[in-house]
Amino acid sequence: MKIKLLYATLLVLAVLGACQKERFTTSAEDKITFSTDTLRFDTVFTQLGSATRILKIYNPHKESIKISKIHLENGSQSRFNINVDGLPGPLHEDLEIAPKDSMYIFAEVTINPDLPPSFSPFVIDENLVFETNGNVQKVVLEAWGQNANYIPSRFYADSVVVFGCDNGELVWDDPRPYVIYGVVAFDECTVRVPAGTHVYIHGGLTKFFNENNEVGYYNDGILLFTGNGKLIVEGTKENPVIFEGDRLEDAFEDEPGQWTGIWLQSGTRGHKIEHCIIRNSIIGVRVDSAADLSIKNSQIYNTAGSGIIGFHATINAENCLFRDNTGYAIQLEFGGDYNFSYCTAATYGVDAEAVKLGNTLCRDITCENYSLYRLNALFKNCILFGSQADQFSLFDREDNPANFNYKFENCIIRVKDLLKPTAWPDFLDHCQPCLNLENKDTIFVDPNRDVYYLDTLHSRASGYGVPIPGILYDLENRERDLTAPDIGCFELKL
Repeated sequence: MKIKLLYATLLVLAVLGACQKERFTTSAEDKITFSTDTLRFDTVFTQLGSATRILKIYNPHKESIKISKIHLENGSQSRFNINVDGLPGPLHEDLEIAPKDSMYIFAEVTINPDLPPSFSPFVIDENLVFETNGNVQKVVLEAWGQNANYIPSRFYADSVVVFGCDNGELVWDDPRPYVIYGVVAFDECTVRVPAGTHVYIHGGLTKFFNENNEVGYYNDGILLFTGNGKLIVEGTKENPVIFEGDRLEDAFEDEPGQWTGIWLQSGTRGHKIEHCIIRNSIIGVRVDSAADLSIKNSQIYNTAGSGIIGFHATINAENCLFRDNTGYAIQLEFGGDYNFSYCTAATYGVDAEAVKLGNTLCRDITCENYSLYRLNALFKNCILFGSQADQFSLFDREDNPANFNYKFENCIIRVKDLLKPTAWPDFLDHCQPCLNLENKDTIFVDPNRDVYYLDTLHSRASGYGVPIPGILYDLENRERDLTAPDIGCFELKL
């Protein structure tokens, strides 16, 4: 009888134990924590290979926690593989971690560096996503897929690095491409980039903490020249130098804003860029106060901001094409000295104007407190045109012609409301001679397809220029007409 009673008691306890539910926290304030926020596979693969890294997940709470979902952001298309608690696959659901306990995830990447970069990019990254109590948390998986020259190295993501060479010279002439990783400042170096060099820049939004431990963000992917730093780009028509983002999938071909841009800081001197393509950045090139740049036979396009920015600087540009710039094609601020010859600034399908001219630095929102520096800007044999009725923005805080000297000679322009009495009614006095055209006038072959060669039959730019000494060829090395050259960066294709 006692034995039967004991069995009955055990059975009741077992049933009660089975019915008792384990306690899980459901508070949105309770999250999981990780051993790292970025899991890096710190190997450059020179042959087909794979690497595995370990991520540890913690439950720091007094109750169990349930992770409703763990998944790779790219799903079955991911280049990464994960194994969660012994189970492989890109998606895992309803995973439990006991109080003060942890769980391991094994992540693997397999890369074939012999594939073209569009299939095996230089930097491969993806989010591993965790959903818990309504929270979405992410850990970055990051690997390197190509044997390239990583500047400064592969271990400087989300960082600012000063790259010095004791006032020497860096020549980027390795046949392997160059990949800029982070914000790289050249303060003592002349960086010489020979013809045919391909430079990829890894951009993105980067998190940092200030002295008060507050979170801030900045855009990554900057080539910055300061102090005695100097940039010399020596491309040719046959082998241009290319600066672009490192996302080479088809979907990113024309995507602006993938990296920040090239920044020539105050006081740096002697920068030269020739036969260069700069694309898919936030800005193309910024030239700061007392810095100077000579840029020839180059293209800056698909930028999320302005194509070229001069800020109290000196810029000489010849045979350049600025197009598909979401900001201004040419932005000249706080005065300076500027000379643009045979350039095309085409702003179709965007709200910003082709050219911004200003001589004032506003120090408050109403510009009551400001600084002014004289502007000298000359545009000769240029096409400054786009889909909007006004292609110029001008700002002179003191309305003083002596400090706001601008001139357009033998240019095609587009202005309308700018000529109103309340705006700049004397604008055309600074544009002699100029053609003020409308969209119905023919200039280019097909701006809707970004074809900015001159229309062979009807282009108003044909023969409208005057010879400029020393500029005998166009962007593609075609000879300029010696008596009546075409304007813009392209001589007419016959």
